[in-house]
Amino acid sequence: MGSLDSAARRAVERALGRAGARVGGPDPWDIHVHDPRFWRRVALGGSLALGDSYMDGWWDCAAIDELTARVLASSGDEAVLDWRTAALATASRLVNLQTSRRAGQVAEVHYDLDTELFAAMLGPTMAYSCAYWRAAEDLDAAQRAKFELVCAKLYLGTGESLLDIGCGWGGLVRHAVDTRGARAVGITVSAPQRDWAAAHDEGRGAAYHALDWRDPALARMGPFDKLCSVGMFEHVGHRNYRAFFESAHRLLRDDGLFLLHTIGNEHGRTDAWLNRHIFPNGALPATADISEAVRGLFVIEDWHNFRADYDRTVMAWHANFLRHANERGAAMPARFRRMWSYYLSTMAGSFRAGCRNQLWQVVLSKRGVRGGYRSIR
Repeated sequence: MGSLDSAARRAVERALGRAGARVGGPDPWDIHVHDPRFWRRVALGGSLALGDSYMDGWWDCAAIDELTARVLASSGDEAVLDWRTAALATASRLVNLQTSRRAGQVAEVHYDLDTELFAAMLGPTMAYSCAYWRAAEDLDAAQRAKFELVCAKLYLGTGESLLDIGCGWGGLVRHAVDTRGARAVGITVSAPQRDWAAAHDEGRGAAYHALDWRDPALARMGPFDKLCSVGMFEHVGHRNYRAFFESAHRLLRDDGLFLLHTIGNEHGRTDAWLNRHIFPNGALPATADISEAVRGLFVIEDWHNFRADYDRTVMAWHANFLRHANERGAAMPARFRRMWSYYLSTMAGSFRAGCRNQLWQVVLSKRGVRGGYRSIR
C-alpha cells in the first residue's frame, strides 16, 4: 500500500474510531472492506464515494443505520463531507434547482419506479412519509395514526374541502374522506402516482391531479378550507419557499389552517449521494428558512418535532424492502438492492443521530386562530 493509500486509510479509520467503529471488528456497526481502493476513494470523495463504493460491493456493514448514527453523532458532517455536498448546499441557495421544468425529475428517477416495490415496502396505506408511533405497534397502524394526527391538527370538519399538496398515492386523501367526509383533492408531479390513487379511490369521489404546485390550474380549484403538504416540501427548494407559501396563502380560506410536514435540518445540506441516486434536486429547510418564508403570510400556531418516529418508520420500510428483495431474488439487480438498502439504512441513522435530520409538523393560520390554537399530539 502506497503512502497516499496509507494516509487515506488512517483518515477514514480515525473518523470511524471517533464513532466507536472499527475495520473488521465484531460489532454490527463495524465495516468490512473487500477492495483496497476503498480507502483512497472515500478519503477523496466523501459521502458520495462512500455510498457509491458500497453499491459497488467494496465494503459491507451489518448495521449501516447504526454506523451512520454513530458517525454523525460523533463527528457531524465533517466525517463524511466532500466538496460535492458543500457545493450542492451552496448551489441550492444561489440557484433555483427546483424550477417547474425540473419538478418532474424526482418523479422520473424515484416516484415513478415500479409501484410493486413501493406497495411491498410501504404496506396498505402507501404512505411514504414519517409515521406516528405514539400508540401504534406496527407500521400500518402508525401510518393511519399519522393520517389522523394531520386531520386532527387541521380541525378538519365534516364536509370541509382539503387540498393535499404532494399527495403521493393518496392515502391521506382517502383517510380524510373516510373519517371526515372531506371533499378532498390531491396533487402530485407523478402521473403514475395520480393514476394509482385514482384507480384505488373506490367511489370516494376524491380528485387527483398530476400537477406542480405552481400550475395555474391549481389556483382555479381553490379556495380550500384546509391545506396540507406531507413529505413534499423537501422538493420545493430554498429559492421557492416564499412563492410556495404565497401560493398556499392564496389557496386557503381566511379562517383555514395549513399543515406542513417536512424533514429539516439546521445544516441546510442535502447529501450528495442521495441527490445523485435517490432524490435529485432535493433541499432540506432549516427552521429559519420556514419562519422567514411565512413572515407576513401566516401565523405559526404549532411546531411539532417527532424525529425518532422517522427512524422507526424507515427501519420498518427497510425490513419490508429486504423481504421483497429476497422474494424477487435474481430478478432484482444486486446493485439496485444495495443502493436501496443503503438509502434506507443511512436515512434511519440520520434521524437516530439526533443532531442531523429532524421531522417537523408545522400548523399555520392566516390570521391567528380565534381563542388560540389547541396543540394536538
